[in-house]
Amino acid sequence: MLRTLSLGRCFATLAFALFGTIAFAPNVAAADVPNAEHAKMVQDCAKACSDCQRICDMCVTHCAQMLSEGKKEHMAALAHCADCSSFCAAASQIVARGGPMSKLICASCGDCCAKCAAECEKVPGDAHMKACAEECRRCETICKAMAK
Repeated sequence: MLRTLSLGRCFATLAFALFGTIAFAPNVAAADVPNAEHAKMVQDCAKACSDCQRICDMCVTHCAQMLSEGKKEHMAALAHCADCSSFCAAASQIVARGGPMSKLICASCGDCCAKCAAECEKVPGDAHMKACAEECRRCETICKAMAK
């Protein structure tokens, strides 16, 4: 006969399964345990990626509006911002949880942000594009530092 677990025991089991394996992962050396400076860097990187993801999403909407008004110079920026948003969202999640692919995603995210910023900078005189480019440059800098 099947015995059902209480909701509390289910959560406790799930929490241990998720966090217990992370805490006791055999491939994590003692030297890899983050110090306070590293923890701040991780937090700053995850936040920068999250902030960049949001502004890129807003820029996608802005570019779509501009395209509907016949401003075709926004097409390339729209595509770059959509991809950059996805990169930044993934990077923010992976970095925040201290995933083993953090350096890889940070390096890639930094490159993606650089390309997105360059594309947004091609549309001068537009406040949305300028704000997106600035946020992408900030995220690029933090991600590249994190990847080192």
